[in-house]
Amino acid sequence: MNEAHLQLRRILDDVRDKTGLEVRLMGGKDNETAFTLEYCGEKIRAYLDGSGENTERSARLVAYLVANSDFKTIMPEKEDYLKNILLGEGGAWYVYRFMTKYNLPAGACYALELSCEKKISEILQHIERCITDTKDMAVAMDDTRIAVVKFKEEGQSPRDFAQFLNQSVYEELGLSVSVGFGCETGSFSEIAVSYHQAATAVRMSKLFGAKGEVHSYREYLLVKMLEEVPDLKLREYMEQFGTGDGSEVFEDEDMLSTAEEFLENSLNISETSRNLYMHRNTLMYRLDKIERITGLNIRKFSDAVTFRIITVLYKLLQR
Repeated sequence: MNEAHLQLRRILDDVRDKTGLEVRLMGGKDNETAFTLEYCGEKIRAYLDGSGENTERSARLVAYLVANSDFKTIMPEKEDYLKNILLGEGGAWYVYRFMTKYNLPAGACYALELSCEKKISEILQHIERCITDTKDMAVAMDDTRIAVVKFKEEGQSPRDFAQFLNQSVYEELGLSVSVGFGCETGSFSEIAVSYHQAATAVRMSKLFGAKGEVHSYREYLLVKMLEEVPDLKLREYMEQFGTGDGSEVFEDEDMLSTAEEFLENSLNISETSRNLYMHRNTLMYRLDKIERITGLNIRKFSDAVTFRIITVLYKLLQR
């Protein structure tokens, strides 16, 4: 067996250890799937037990990993390696080698981003102490942001863990951090998507002055969809709503925060009044003023939805 075949055998052993896929280079069994591996300029016949769509998908994965393997590539230090993966750099093999090197568990995981303007190194050290007995990971992305990779645990939701981090940093270090979390992914190989979502949640929460310090990507799906629309089209949408110049509302911080609180409290006047420590008549006056300026009675659900969309459009156009 030549050197190329020995290297291929080592790659296939690595694939087996990580995925459980036993790839054979000799056929002859009943109910097997044959496929071709390309390595070092050679085309080599390989075989997997079983047949059908799932086995064919596994064969394509193995072929891709082999074709894109390069054991001569020097892997960066763990922190830089993880940052590259979270930012979506490198391909499937790049991620796979990281998973293998650091023996990451299979199964669902998700990413979080913590944002704070100071003492990032202290926050990172604290988080690392919190996750020291797990395969979870944390890395400073820059001077103001920390990324955390969390593998799913039964009984703990992403929001639960985000709130735990937020509270823990505050109690131990006296620092307030903004935490965004992305959606769960099926495996670490998709973690870049979840991290992008987490970072988007933090960014959007700042843009919209969101209440609280823990934010989910799902809260901003509508915003994210509209953000990808060209400004010219956003202005066209704004005009089509026919609310005239709403700047008197949207640029008045008190007026806008009143409206946002009212929407947040499910259009409940009594609850909004209590939360804002505002007399009921004052609240009613502001809601009436919003209707007079925009033509929208946000006491009605349909108008409240329209007002929310217009608010998003207006803020996106003011970026």
